[in-house]
Amino acid sequence: MSTATTAREVAPGYRASRTLPLRVEALRQWRRRRTLVMGGVLAALPFIMIIAFAVGGGPDGGRGGNNRITLIDTATASGANFAATCLFVSAGFLLVVPVALFCGDTVASEASWSSLRYLLASPVPRARLLWSKLVVALGFSLAAMVLLPVVALAAGTAAYGWGPLKLPAGGALAAGDTVPRLALAVGFIFVSQLVTAGLAFWLSTRTDAPLGAVGGAVGLTIVGNVLDAVTALGSWREFLPAHWQFAWADALQPQLEWGGMIKGTVVSVSYALVLFALAFRGFSRKDIVS
Repeated sequence: MSTATTAREVAPGYRASRTLPLRVEALRQWRRRRTLVMGGVLAALPFIMIIAFAVGGGPDGGRGGNNRITLIDTATASGANFAATCLFVSAGFLLVVPVALFCGDTVASEASWSSLRYLLASPVPRARLLWSKLVVALGFSLAAMVLLPVVALAAGTAAYGWGPLKLPAGGALAAGDTVPRLALAVGFIFVSQLVTAGLAFWLSTRTDAPLGAVGGAVGLTIVGNVLDAVTALGSWREFLPAHWQFAWADALQPQLEWGGMIKGTVVSVSYALVLFALAFRGFSRKDIVS
């Protein structure tokens, strides 16, 4: 029997595609304390904001001399307005954290626990291990982004009633259109955060320190936001994912605008695909010792 034939022999019933099923990985991640803590924080934010508005006397209670009009100024107009406001105040940073946490902690945590090599010895193919962990991490990231507006919409409707989404600059979005438009906004926010997910996942395959992967992804995302604020860069800013992070607001206009969201999607997906490819390529050649 040739060496090649011997190398292809596997245990009876072994299928690489059946190793580390998604449901097993999802259950492992669900039981992690950081998952429950992050879910609790996101679910609590709408109630904290309701209390803040009640104590402050309204969303514009402390605006003072600032004449800038934002979604916050119409937060208490309806449950839909309140949900949109929660997205507005959290999309820039708060929603970055769960994405970086779920994607950056997934591989590095196994290495820090010295369990990564045992997973691979099960044997779980490296590509299969990364695929399972990436899909589950993105699933939890999406769930975190959906949790916030769902809780906000329910809590806001209970506190302020159901009605059309009033726009700060005037006009309104019909009540029947608010849920699909909010869903579209959440979908774009998720796509725009794929860059953070790619950064975190790539760093997670390069280090044994989960906090390093999570912190590195958050830090680089903040750097992108800072660079986007440098107006001297001119049109070069359009190549930064951060430049399009609030393009989801176009989904909440009476006339749906796709331009900004399409450009933002192309930029984010392009960066994310490169980062995911780097993670798979680097991990396939990495010497696993932990």
